[in-house]
Amino acid sequence: MKKSIHVIATAAFAAVTLFSAGCAVVRQQETVGAFVDDATITTQIKSRMAADPVVAAISISVETLKGEVQLSGFAKSAAERSKAESIAREVNGVKRVRNDIVVRS
Repeated sequence: MKKSIHVIATAAFAAVTLFSAGCAVVRQQETVGAFVDDATITTQIKSRMAADPVVAAISISVETLKGEVQLSGFAKSAAERSKAESIAREVNGVKRVRNDIVVRS
């Protein structure tokens, strides 16, 4: 009886371990370090935008994945759109910037 419980517990543990490892590979999740780096990049971009008098940081969304930054939202002018992209490009660790900011007329 004790031996069968031990075998069942071991089999269940092995199944859970294999299943969870398989999910991580299939989902291609970021490592913790990469997630922290991306969060740091996003925070630096948002804080620099907030400090800039041209950019309305509250109207622009910043998302970072593996060093690639996506800007979205609305700008009052082409100059604001361009400045937001420039700020993002200047942050250390940024590999690419995709600027999807729409200029409101």
